[in-house]
Amino acid sequence: MTKIIHEERHASHPNDVKQYDTKKLRQHFLIEKVFGVDEILLTYSMYDRFIVGGAIPLKNELSLMTIDSLKSEHFCDRREVGIINIGGEGVVTVDGNEYNLQNKEGMYIAMGTKEIVFKSNTAEDPAMFYINSAPAHKAFETKKVTLEDTIILDLGNASDANERRIIQYIVAANTKTCQLQMGITELKSGSVWNTMPPHTHNRRMEVYLYTDIPEDQTISHFMGEPTETRHIWMTNNQAVISPPWSIHCASGTTNYSFVWGMAGENLDFTDMDMVKPAELR
Repeated sequence: MTKIIHEERHASHPNDVKQYDTKKLRQHFLIEKVFGVDEILLTYSMYDRFIVGGAIPLKNELSLMTIDSLKSEHFCDRREVGIINIGGEGVVTVDGNEYNLQNKEGMYIAMGTKEIVFKSNTAEDPAMFYINSAPAHKAFETKKVTLEDTIILDLGNASDANERRIIQYIVAANTKTCQLQMGITELKSGSVWNTMPPHTHNRRMEVYLYTDIPEDQTISHFMGEPTETRHIWMTNNQAVISPPWSIHCASGTTNYSFVWGMAGENLDFTDMDMVKPAELR
């Protein structure tokens, strides 16, 4: 039997967040442990009922089964799932069909799927399956997404320390979904600012998983309303919930990558309300 540990996070009103101290801010928005060996960890957020989690199958195969919060027979009875592997090579079996995922490959799993099983190809270099899920109303096509299938955007510049590559895995232009979107942003060497200038989008929420961070380095994730910002210090393979009313922005003590996942009302990737840096408070 697969060990699944899950928790629920309630939504917070922006007026309440203004009063949060560091401990409470981290308690509500930071997901300190996303991955556990031979177990599946899940966090169910009331922001768009988004689920974020991770699985590292080392000695055992791991099955993504339903949790109490869903009140369903199977995890995907009313949900769609996106997966990106940030570890060694592994296999995701979906209703008996095997999909081999190498590092930085992903897949989309449709609503109505009955069985999802994770395994690593070798214990020496186990897979790390990062999981995002959102409610769905229609079954689309389950599909693997290789790097060749992604859409790549190069943005920013070295002089502003925000030169980065955006790799779109699950977006409307290449994958049909109900509301889920996923991708990876990689900062170039010498760049530390992501999503700068920052933005908000009330039509959807996001979760960021920060990764590729050396052990002795850190990330400062900035959130909050543009005129009432807060920050959360984070380390490698930690995630943060970013509400629709919050800015999306971070800076690191070195370059890094982050996996972004979104859900909400709008599948237009460019739907952003930009905030000028000078307007931040």
